[in-house]
Amino acid sequence: MARLGINAAVAYGVPIPALRHLARQLGMNHQLAAGLWKSGVHEARILACLIDDPKLVSPQQMENWVRDFNSWDVCDQCCGNLFDKTASALEKAVQWSDRKEEFVKRAGFVLMASLAVHDKLSSDSTFAKFLPHIKRESMDERNFVKKAVNWALRQIGKRNRALNKKAIDTAKRIALIDSPAARWIAADALRELTAKKIQLRLK
Repeated sequence: MARLGINAAVAYGVPIPALRHLARQLGMNHQLAAGLWKSGVHEARILACLIDDPKLVSPQQMENWVRDFNSWDVCDQCCGNLFDKTASALEKAVQWSDRKEEFVKRAGFVLMASLAVHDKLSSDSTFAKFLPHIKRESMDERNFVKKAVNWALRQIGKRNRALNKKAIDTAKRIALIDSPAARWIAADALRELTAKKIQLRLK
């Protein structure tokens, strides 16, 4: 876990498939999720994300939990399995993208990426509004942030043809920024978003 950049200070080494199996057995349980999160145990917090009820997750709970993020996998599991299904997801994605804390900022962009995949109802304009935030933070050299920024850009660009064009345009503008992080984000995103496989699928 440590080699993968995961904070394993309080962890048991339970694999994700086992946690998902346990989550299916438990079902949704908001109260149990709160207790699991409070334990501080790495896998318990991931399990909490899998069983909490997004309809009962308040903006304050989201703020409390995001401040506890100390590992990219807990951040990603929480955003992709729980936070992106809450009523405050779109708002928090924008708010957190402007925060200074590494994993809070990452959470903002992971939320954007997750919403681009899971949110089937929001309009193209909703996702297009994320693109200026992506460009703004493309100069952040922190590894866990720049990878999340890149992820958000790619997922938005794979949503449909219109957003693909907007994401490619954003990536080209990011490529002009004098920053190693920005150049990497742009090059990686353009490589995927302009690929023949993606273009054929979007058609």
